[in-house]
Amino acid sequence: MAHYEELSAALTRRMEADRARGAKNPYAFDDTGARRRDPNPHDVANVWRPAFIRDADKILNCPYYSRCADKTQVFSLYKNDDLTRRSLHIQLVSRTARTLGRALGLNCELIEAIALGHDIGHTPFGHTGERFLDELYFAHTGLHFAHNLHSVRVLDEIFPLNLTLQTLDGIASHNGELEMGEYRPALLADFAEFDARMAACREDPARIRTLVPSTLEGCVVRISDIIAYLGKDRHDAEKSKALGRVQFADTGIGTINAEIVNNLMVNLLENSYFLPYLRLDEAHFAALSAAKKENYERIYRSDEVQSADSVIRTMMGMLYERLLGDLTKGNASSPVFRQHIGYLDKPYYNKHRRTPYPETEKNLIVLDYIASMTDDYFVDLFAYLFPKSSLRLEYVGYFPKA
Repeated sequence: MAHYEELSAALTRRMEADRARGAKNPYAFDDTGARRRDPNPHDVANVWRPAFIRDADKILNCPYYSRCADKTQVFSLYKNDDLTRRSLHIQLVSRTARTLGRALGLNCELIEAIALGHDIGHTPFGHTGERFLDELYFAHTGLHFAHNLHSVRVLDEIFPLNLTLQTLDGIASHNGELEMGEYRPALLADFAEFDARMAACREDPARIRTLVPSTLEGCVVRISDIIAYLGKDRHDAEKSKALGRVQFADTGIGTINAEIVNNLMVNLLENSYFLPYLRLDEAHFAALSAAKKENYERIYRSDEVQSADSVIRTMMGMLYERLLGDLTKGNASSPVFRQHIGYLDKPYYNKHRRTPYPETEKNLIVLDYIASMTDDYFVDLFAYLFPKSSLRLEYVGYFPKA
């Protein structure tokens, strides 16, 4: 039987009273603290477009944002419009985070900007593609790839959008695979410190686990990432029918998406209202961790979800080497020149970049290109470059063969 927790009467009365008297959360981030790399007059906040609304607008209009509509969340190679794609996940994180942010009296424009940008650097085929691209890039350069770091690269370097430090920091620190019982913002002085952290994470991915948002708003997005996917991935597992009839245990926060979302949000509000941190009580944090562990065991690491992994790894390796070879030889007819470098090598973008895009290190260009691909683009590019290869990825259609 479904169970939905409710806010306590005491917290409800307090929130109503605070709203009636216009109380402000003293830990909310103030727009006046927003900082950008470039003091471009065009980006100066005004009365109708404050700093973080500008950031959200920039992210939504970034050319790579629309590609999230054809990037895997969990289930690749399914022609099923009911399954969550990366773009819907982003919207769910944004909605969850803004609901929490409003209730907590935080800066909802900053929350929205972080949420909209948090996964824009994701690869085709979700975390599978991320893992394989990291292996390839490390083998060639000794550096690492991670989608949260690459989301920053997309919005700060590939497209020099001049976002605020607070938005970029929240994006870099959002990693929803790392749950915490308590989230306390960590001080961040300036862009120099931020850039040093990003460089250190590329050299040692273990450092990613140490990243903590510098604002409560960033902390809200981070926990909302988990809340948004925990139950929704179970819903998708049922919709895909990939795992057959799966029964999930109730760890204490429910078994279906609506219960999980509601109960975690209620507990967060009860334990975090107008405080300098976000916190789940011990029981709810244990329940979240147990439910997440079950998702890994029953969904993410299942044979059905990983069935195409070896083929994807081989195909990605072949694409990487082919594109790198084309760059090295200066093969101007290659898609890496025509559809990637040519796409980005525009005077407007290069005017704002620290380095013109064609001068980027060749492995990094290949990394950027593959990470930018949608699932379908990846499949089509492989077929175009390797027409005689027997390697193919088969989609499960709407009407699977008997």
